[in-house]
Amino acid sequence: MKKDIIFHPVKGIQVAIVKSITEDHAEEWNVIVINRNDQPVTSVFVTSKGYGNSESGTNTDQRTSTLRHFFPEIPAGEHVVVEPILPDVFHLNNEFWVSYFIGSQIYDKKFIFVPDSIVEANMMTIDPPGLEGVLHE
Repeated sequence: MKKDIIFHPVKGIQVAIVKSITEDHAEEWNVIVINRNDQPVTSVFVTSKGYGNSESGTNTDQRTSTLRHFFPEIPAGEHVVVEPILPDVFHLNNEFWVSYFIGSQIYDKKFIFVPDSIVEANMMTIDPPGLEGVLHE
């Protein structure tokens, strides 16, 4: 049962939303998970969804589809691209729930980018992958 599982605090895992420029000079945004631990993380499961109020000013709730992604391993010091993300949803809460194993121990954490946090003022260079983006720790 879930109450019998010991969940240790998450350390060394970060989620970022990064911007790159394509060959045809268009902006492309992606969600990445970065493993800053000194060992690989395995059986990585990422669930993503967006929710909040509509931009239209009608104060109606807006939700995106819930997406699920699985990665067998993220090596130490590496990152994986989880999914593309459109600027059209930056006004929502963008939630990424990451679960993974280090050895036989399970870890999980929710990373929530609050509305309008993905803005130029919050951008920084993120290594890896050496792209501009917004980092959530």
